[in-house]
Amino acid sequence: MRRIPITPRGFEKLKAELKHLKEVERYKIVRDIEEARAHGDISENAEFEDAKHRQALCEGRIRELETKLSRIEVVDPRKLEPNGRVLFGTTVVLEDCDTEEELRYSIVGEDEVDLKNNRISVASPLGRALLGRSVDDEVEVRTPGGTRTFVVLDVLAE
Repeated sequence: MRRIPITPRGFEKLKAELKHLKEVERYKIVRDIEEARAHGDISENAEFEDAKHRQALCEGRIRELETKLSRIEVVDPRKLEPNGRVLFGTTVVLEDCDTEEELRYSIVGEDEVDLKNNRISVASPLGRALLGRSVDDEVEVRTPGGTRTFVVLDVLAE
């Protein structure tokens, strides 16, 4: 079974989501179902159908999170010594060779991706291409818009 790398912060976030779904959302949905049943005939009761649909989504997400959490491998980037190499959990500073724009990305697990905060997945094309690279390495990445070339300017421990 494939292990899923994740940072400690990402692991805690998933655990908190699972706890919230089990301890808050699940009971709220059950109350909503009971309330909808109290209105009478459930065969044409939109509130009942909505609550049952939300219950199915909630239970599905709970199962998904439980499966994920059982396969997770927590990698603490603070304990890694990148020695100038791009590793899981490091932050990499790149230069886009076409635009000369400087970019900064943190390499994180799939469940921690946040493009607004420049957190990209280790499994993304760019993340995979960067792993193991060092300062001054040139990296080519195929994107939907064509091949892009980057130069690694710096690698920072998170």
